[in-house]
Amino acid sequence: MGALRLSAAELKRQFKRLGINVDVEEVKAVRLTIEASDGRVYEMEEPQAVLLVKLPTRLYMVQAVGRINVTEKAEEGEAAPEFSEEDVRLVAEQAGVSPEEARRALEETRGDIAAAIMLLQERRSRGKSS
Repeated sequence: MGALRLSAAELKRQFKRLGINVDVEEVKAVRLTIEASDGRVYEMEEPQAVLLVKLPTRLYMVQAVGRINVTEKAEEGEAAPEFSEEDVRLVAEQAGVSPEEARRALEETRGDIAAAIMLLQERRSRGKSS
């Protein structure tokens, strides 16, 4: 299945057909994060498309296309995962990613090195097959 892609111009035309004039801006996003009131965190890494739609009411609607990871948000007072710079280097080397990507994976996996490497390898294989 090919990538689902909706251009800013096409989305604007769709709204116009409904009689609604909107401004649409395409954003070159690296990550999109939504923190829900129930504590879950929805994170879209490397979204294929992010469109901001400014409605006549001055509110914005966000249109995004990409894969989402859902995690539980850390409770207030809960310690951040602990890992060293050596852990970051090991994960980056083993998964073939940048130190920044390795650090994010370690944060997501609460410092679990093996899980972080597996997560990054899975993301890399999904990226190649898309």
